[in-house]
Amino acid sequence: MPDAAGPERAALRVRGRTHRGRRTPAWRRRYDDTGVSMLEFAGYLPILLLIGLAAIQLGLVGYAANQAGSGARAAARVGSQGEGGGAAAGEAAGHAAMDSGLEADVDVGGGGETTTATVTVQVPTLLPFVDTKWTVEKSATMPNDDAGSPGAPGTGSGPGSDPGPGSDPGPGTGPGPGTGG
Repeated sequence: MPDAAGPERAALRVRGRTHRGRRTPAWRRRYDDTGVSMLEFAGYLPILLLIGLAAIQLGLVGYAANQAGSGARAAARVGSQGEGGGAAAGEAAGHAAMDSGLEADVDVGGGGETTTATVTVQVPTLLPFVDTKWTVEKSATMPNDDAGSPGAPGTGSGPGSDPGPGSDPGPGTGPGPGTGG
């Protein structure tokens, strides 16, 4: 039964023939590119997956660094408060400020007028063949709330108390704009 579109259309459907009805040479049929794109995709897929997993791993390093910084700031802030319990309370606050799924070491130490907290977090790994001993270390330093310093709670000096000789009397009491002096 002849094709309704004509004999020239029928030649297009026959594999190995050109649009003019001639036979395609054997050397050209041998290098047909059917299925090549699937082979290319199969070849590039492992590389694309590896790049994607490496990007996720880099994000985990950033997440661990962010958590270490938050833990260090919280530990230093609580450790610097005089009444808060010192280093033990600072370590507890440092652990509380971070994700509980991370392995972290919190070290709070003070010396003189400041308290420094150092947090070391082990980076979680996504790739099984990557070394699992990656760590991120962040530290934060805060000034101590010394109970004997002027203006500290419980010392009696602050707003409304006698400032003592030689201190600044406050705004609006000396020569300057608006006082006519």
